[in-house]
Amino acid sequence: MSLVKISEGKFPNFNGLNPAEITSGVDEILAHNRSELSRLLSDEVAANWEQFMSPVENIHDVFAKVWSVISHLHAVKSSDEIRAAYATSITNVSKYYTELGQNKNYYEKVKQVSKSKDFANYDDAQKKIITNTLRDFRLSGVELDNSKKQELLQLGNKLSELTTLFEQNIMDSTENGAVEWHDEGALAGLPADVILAARNKAQQCGMQGWQFGLDAPTFIAVMQYAESRALRKELYLSYVTRASEIGPNAGKWNNSSVMVAILQARQRQAELLGFDNYAELSLATKMAKDIAEVNSFLENLAEKSLQQAQNEYKELSNFAKSKDNIELEPWDFAFYTELFRREKFKYSSLEYRQYFYFDNVISGLFEIIARVFSLTVKEEHNFDKWHPDVKLYAVYDKNSNLRGYFYIDLYARDKKRGGAWMDDCRSRKKLNNGEIQHPIAYLNCNFMPAAAGEPILLTHDEVVTLFHEFGHTLQHILTKVDYTDVAGISGVMWDAVEFPSQFMEYWSYCRPGIAILAKHYKTGAALPEDMLQQLLLAKTFQGGLHMIRQLQFSMFDMQLHTDCSIGDSADIQKILDNIRNTYPAMPAHPDNRFQHGFSHIFAGGYAAGYYSYKWAEVLSADAFTRFTDTNVFNKNLGDAFCHNILEQGGVYDANELFERFMSRGPCIEALLVDSGIK
Repeated sequence: MSLVKISEGKFPNFNGLNPAEITSGVDEILAHNRSELSRLLSDEVAANWEQFMSPVENIHDVFAKVWSVISHLHAVKSSDEIRAAYATSITNVSKYYTELGQNKNYYEKVKQVSKSKDFANYDDAQKKIITNTLRDFRLSGVELDNSKKQELLQLGNKLSELTTLFEQNIMDSTENGAVEWHDEGALAGLPADVILAARNKAQQCGMQGWQFGLDAPTFIAVMQYAESRALRKELYLSYVTRASEIGPNAGKWNNSSVMVAILQARQRQAELLGFDNYAELSLATKMAKDIAEVNSFLENLAEKSLQQAQNEYKELSNFAKSKDNIELEPWDFAFYTELFRREKFKYSSLEYRQYFYFDNVISGLFEIIARVFSLTVKEEHNFDKWHPDVKLYAVYDKNSNLRGYFYIDLYARDKKRGGAWMDDCRSRKKLNNGEIQHPIAYLNCNFMPAAAGEPILLTHDEVVTLFHEFGHTLQHILTKVDYTDVAGISGVMWDAVEFPSQFMEYWSYCRPGIAILAKHYKTGAALPEDMLQQLLLAKTFQGGLHMIRQLQFSMFDMQLHTDCSIGDSADIQKILDNIRNTYPAMPAHPDNRFQHGFSHIFAGGYAAGYYSYKWAEVLSADAFTRFTDTNVFNKNLGDAFCHNILEQGGVYDANELFERFMSRGPCIEALLVDSGIK
């Protein structure tokens, strides 16, 4: 199996992947796995961990490492060849896993393992894997009749194609929807690096003037700093209509029918498996026990936040009216928020960027985790990289034991997926020879790259994003679980998966953390005390609006996957409009097609689970109070958090782990205080 070679070394060989070999190579590995599984299911192989469960884990791990390289390159270095091969292969991969989930012989053999005399002697991780496997078999339709199994298989294949198409439509509409601009006077207020990037983009396209892309860093910068209302409006309307039936390239990369098809396929999946709707199916593996509990949780937060959000929007509208005599429009929101923030807290986001020089931020991050978790980070130099900007680091604990590695790829570029994310390159695993396969993570962001010779300066929001993704990274590489199915982020309840990432954010927002991170890029001077005070105060600025915005998305997600009658994209728009009308805070433009780019729920893993961001925020805000009550660099607490949360993977129920650390269950008050909601 030649494709396996790209993942056989100490680190993956990214440049050794030939796109022309992806489809045939993937099919070859899957065929080998099917053959090997068939052998393991024979009566000659005993139904126990050593002879059955462990060999099955091995064959799945080999494929997971190969597929990780393929899917990662599809996300960060896409090409027509990779996309075509990925689209074909993802269908075959989905078919393979659906077949596994419906393999009655496999199911029966795992049941035999669970009922064997050896089961009582297995460790907690082994027992959890067996229990989860049986649960997942039932959720995959193993007990259905053959006709329903076949329908479920077809739905799985269809969803793989649809979710891939949804993401590709966003990528294509983003890359092909740039705004051309020829009025130099309209560039006032924009950072120099944004103007230079727009000039370079225009020149690459053989045009005069400037070309502002629809990538997130450019969009955010223009919305926040461009004094030209006309430029803000044009870029805003281009951005919020991406992948829809209106706007630039209208209908060419349109996700309208794709969304509907995804929702209808998920609904049918749920019905086949005995659930009323997809939300019920989704919650079968989460902390929240049912839809009612999720809705009650979201509504409780919304009711406590709505009045403050409305007051905050009214305050901003009055500010814009007094400043420039305008009625606030959506393309004005970020701009006047920045002006209002500057007037209220004396400093702008651009002034803070001078103190968040990337080299110091990354070294500061490593110093913080050394002081909290007793970890040491060392850069690796001998490895294969998919882009010159990529770096690789090793992480060691206080006993100098290697715990794992992480790649870091921070800058926006063409053919790279937008947003920020952490993904699994390899999982921790105890090999047959007794050695440990150390976990490896991908940490990806989309910061604005600096011009040649210029320093890389981050906004504080970007610093927070980096810390967020690093929290995911720590959970993946600090695990002490030796089985891939429940090691690191694997097997963790979905509504707890954001807990470590949001928890890590607090060190980028507390006084001692900022003191380490913020140094002027020219002089090395610390962030002045008055600026530090204002940054800390600004944390709760528009806290109500931020809360309501996220709650609207969460409610939208849950209602989409609870409603069984969605027939077209107008029904989807109606659901979103009704939620905005029920909890009105900031008016939405009628052309806003947010849902067409909502990849978290339509192409990611957050379907009927977007609420988990807020759910996990409650956990993280509550847990951090233990540090603020003593010392944010309290190594005893850091050790306790590592032992009870980061090292445990998906072996134990997330509620149980939280209670181990806190000695009680979670409460929402810390999040409300942290958000400045009275």
